[in-house]
Amino acid sequence: MLIRSVISGVLLLALAGCSAPARQAPPAAACVRGDAMVQTTLYFGLNRPQGAAITPAEWQKFVDDDVTPRFKAGLTVFAAQGQWLGDDGRLAREESRALMLIHPLDQGSEQGIEALRAVYKQRFAQDSVMRVDAPVCVAF
Repeated sequence: MLIRSVISGVLLLALAGCSAPARQAPPAAACVRGDAMVQTTLYFGLNRPQGAAITPAEWQKFVDDDVTPRFKAGLTVFAAQGQWLGDDGRLAREESRALMLIHPLDQGSEQGIEALRAVYKQRFAQDSVMRVDAPVCVAF
């Protein structure tokens, strides 16, 4: 009887660890100062698979014609140097641009961001545009 109780207790403790964690409020909801927003950073490679690299003029035209109309409130662009390990095991390096957007968590922002990724990939023959999202507190 004692062994059965011990085994039952151990099983209950083990199974307790299998339960889903309690749902937590998003971190940005706890802003002491400012407003809860989302920071999205998109990473755009500047090399084409075939042909010349994307020029500064082509990049600026993309920002002017595609990014700015969707995110008129503002944006930040950083020059970057990306690198990754290719499928062939070789280290690949590429000039790139990081586009940072601070926006509300809403459908309009989501659609705008996904449209930018799709347009860039199609226009410049890119395999991907990396997206990183983080909750932030924003104050001016």
